[in-house]
Formats: sequence, C-alpha cells, structure tokens
Amino acid sequence: MKAKIQVMLKEGVLDPQGKAVQRALDGLGFSDVGELRLGKVIELVINENNPEKAHAQISAMCEQLLANTVIENYHIELSE
Repeated sequence: MKAKIQVMLKEGVLDPQGKAVQRALDGLGFSDVGELRLGKVIELVINENNPEKAHAQISAMCEQLLANTVIENYHIELSE
C-alpha cells in the first residue's frame, strides 16, 4: 500500500522559508501571491494491505518521527 503524507506548519506558526520564497517570487515579478506556506510531502510504501492498520502505523510514524506535532499538522492519503 502506498502512502502520501503531507506535513504543514500549523496556522499561526511562523514560516520563514515560506516568507523567503514569497519574497523571491515577488522579486521575480510574481507579485500576485498573497500568502505562501511551505511544507513537505513524504511518500512511502508500507507492507500492509489493511487500510486501517496502515493508517494507524503511519500515524505512529508521524507522531514519533515524521512530523513535529507541536508545530506541524499531517495528513495521510493511502492508495493501492
């Protein structure tokens, strides 16, 4: 089973990388960008065919390593 995990900073958490990219885009003439926040996407293949078990295992991975849940949210998408 394949998983795509999107990790984003929580609302209200400063995003200096996002601000830097937004300023760079503005400098390149793309001044219509109102807000930009950066995150990360993690793709993995898990050897589990039960979606509920796979989701539970990946949630544990996120809680323990893949996301800093103090400042980040994560979203898991599973596919065959």
